[in-house]
Amino acid sequence: MYSERASSLLPGAVVWTNTPSAGGPGRVLPDGCMDLLWNEGRLLVAGPDTKAYVTQGDPSVWSGLRFRPGAMPALLGVPAHELRDRRVELTELWPAGEVRRLEGRVTQGSDPVTVLEEIAAERADPPDVLLTALVGALRRGRPVGAVADELGLGARQLHRRSLTAFGYGPKTLARILRMRRALALAGEGVSFAETAALAGYADQAHLAREVREFTGMALGALLR
Repeated sequence: MYSERASSLLPGAVVWTNTPSAGGPGRVLPDGCMDLLWNEGRLLVAGPDTKAYVTQGDPSVWSGLRFRPGAMPALLGVPAHELRDRRVELTELWPAGEVRRLEGRVTQGSDPVTVLEEIAAERADPPDVLLTALVGALRRGRPVGAVADELGLGARQLHRRSLTAFGYGPKTLARILRMRRALALAGEGVSFAETAALAGYADQAHLAREVREFTGMALGALLR
């Protein structure tokens, strides 16, 4: 079973818990975000995905804090592109002694996700106004070039900042956010043709190609 709620301490973040009911592969879809993970006594980091991350192994309880897009690299002190499509233990990024202390803190707490929130809130920087504006505009379907002009950034500067914050360029981020809009619409029962139009695709075939590229599955099979 999967459950989530908005973080009460970090703007735009989500805390979640997942307890699979059976073994076998699972599928985590790209969403423009990075997560701080807790599993079986270990702290890990989920980097930004450009394709579905397929989980394996026996079922176990996972807890996590999903940061708003672009927020986690500043906390980690590591650019997002170095973690693209990766899952790494926090000990690879921070001193082992510090991580062990934090892992002990989570272990001793009554609710792992609450402790993850507290740890992140103690270390997080204030929201980056420019990144917040960029993500908001792309979520609304604004063209990347127009957004760059509105923010007063050149194409190279925007691309460089995006690699550091999101792990990939702004056009990839825009495509991922568009796909998430489409999945939300289709999941509510909107027809695939109407979903494509509302989400900003050229047509239903374009939607189908994008979904398969990012998730590895056809849209209908994914929704089932």
